[in-house]
Amino acid sequence: MKAPVFFHVRLRRGGGLAELTEVIERFTPVVQPLAPSAVVAQLSGSLRLFGVSPVDLAQRLRLQAAAWYGLETVVGIGSSWTVAAMASSRAQSVGVRQVAPSETARFLGPLPVGELYGIRRTQADDLHRLGVEKIGHLADLPAETVVRILGRAGRGLQERARGIDRRVVVPGRAAQTLSVRADFARDVLDGWEVRAAALRLTTELAARLRSRGQAARSLTVVVSMADRRDLSKTRALTSVSAHTDDLRLAVYGVLDGFGLQRARLRRIGLVADAVDAA
Repeated sequence: MKAPVFFHVRLRRGGGLAELTEVIERFTPVVQPLAPSAVVAQLSGSLRLFGVSPVDLAQRLRLQAAAWYGLETVVGIGSSWTVAAMASSRAQSVGVRQVAPSETARFLGPLPVGELYGIRRTQADDLHRLGVEKIGHLADLPAETVVRILGRAGRGLQERARGIDRRVVVPGRAAQTLSVRADFARDVLDGWEVRAAALRLTTELAARLRSRGQAARSLTVVVSMADRRDLSKTRALTSVSAHTDDLRLAVYGVLDGFGLQRARLRRIGLVADAVDAA
């Protein structure tokens, strides 16, 4: 039985998620948007239908996204959601990165464990303290050791370290989102300018939520670095809220967790996963 083929498609810049989803749906109905700037899709059947290789299909998808909507994208291809997502994060220079099933261990193994898709900073720190520096180290640990270090969540993380991801793509499953962003006139260090911009964005986002009778259940913070890397992290709120202070605390908590230190930023964006306030 052939391994499934997952595409993880990232937008190089924010905005255009709905349009990107529409493009990919022309190739497969098994598409799930991932706010704020990615889409995951399962294309095993589409490859048979179009009679092309995964890389050829990815290039065709990128060309249509650029031609119709001016979207710049990168595509990761793998046998699981995790592998495809990690491949897309390393496709910036070439546009498409495919990791064949036979190459999965060789691709994931040398990467820093903190870059494993879905791992939290605190989990990576716990592993680092015990000398587990690489994804391959996590994959090779005895299962009971992983559970002792990370709790029950460790089982899933170890599977991802081995390229296994049991999640399936749920077509059309996209939370309603609201987003705001600020571009700095010059690259700035994390400090008062970044915090002031975050506060302005949080205030604007909270006001928009309240005007629509909605509240946020989670917030995603996206920062664009001077070297063109993007960092994003999502924090679930203790309870749904549209209060500025609740959102501000969540945003500042994520910024603190990035550990930006002397990194220079050129953009910050916030995305709220919105639900009806009632």
